[in-house]
Amino acid sequence: YFRNEGSLTSTLRTLLFFSALMITLPVGLYFSSKAYVFEGSLGMSDRDSYFYAAIVAVVTVHVVLALFVYVAWNEGSRQWREGKQD
Repeated sequence: YFRNEGSLTSTLRTLLFFSALMITLPVGLYFSSKAYVFEGSLGMSDRDSYFYAAIVAVVTVHVVLALFVYVAWNEGSRQWREGKQD
């Protein structure tokens, strides 16, 4: 019973961590890449910088989702192996 509760807590922590990443990372990278990279360093126009910053944000969302699936898959298979040995 207690190991199952620890497993639930671990799963919830993982979900909350990736949910926070999903909210903060794309938004933060959107605004920072727009202001500092595309407009600041590369000297792009406002319109072009919006477009490329949006691409950065979309790619970031996909990377975070892929990492979440990878971590969830490994955690699930680890829990299945531990349960199988009991």
